Amino acid sequence: MKRPFTVVLADDHAIVREGLKLLLSTVDDVVIAGEAADGEGVFTALKQGSIDLLVLDLGMPGVTGLQFIRSLRESFGRLKILVLTANFEPRMVRAAIEAGVDGYLTKHDDPAELVRAIDAIRQGETYLATAIRFATDDGSGPRAAGEPLADALSPIALTRRERQILALVAHGATARDMAERLGISPLTARKHRENLMRKLDLHSAAELTAFAVRLGLPAG
Repeated sequence: MKRPFTVVLADDHAIVREGLKLLLSTVDDVVIAGEAADGEGVFTALKQGSIDLLVLDLGMPGVTGLQFIRSLRESFGRLKILVLTANFEPRMVRAAIEAGVDGYLTKHDDPAELVRAIDAIRQGETYLATAIRFATDDGSGPRAAGEPLADALSPIALTRRERQILALVAHGATARDMAERLGISPLTARKHRENLMRKLDLHSAAELTAFAVRLGLPAG
């Protein structure tokens, strides 16, 4: 008989954990083996048995960012770690992958991505949420097997910056939001968005969002 895939859910919001449990209850051979609401609780839950996967919110009390991930790696070598957080800044995503996580999702993503991520991780793959993949890819970073890049699907080749803008527009980001995420001015962000619409022959943010969705980017 196949051994269940055991999961610990770590989030400081009980309602989020309940939602995750409900979603994962539909996945074959996945068993919720523990929960945690802070960093100390994570280590306590992981010590209770042989845990396969930790679904981790980086914004919990007692979770000191990437150092926390490194500590988990040292203490639980075979543990798989899937980050599920509100932060989708490219620098954080890259740093988390470098620190040793096996997947990265944001709380803006479609719930179905959680199931896809777990399936990929169970097969030994690294999984990045669709929007993050498009926003952070520089041609060398990890991405899920079989998932093409935006410029491969687009009838017009897109630069890395254009992919970032497209991903953020799909999430409903304003020019100010984009400026904060990308470290540029709101004026520059608006200019990038206008140039992208001109390049794709689109005439509004709504059309740009629809285009992004057709490429597989989830709308936020």
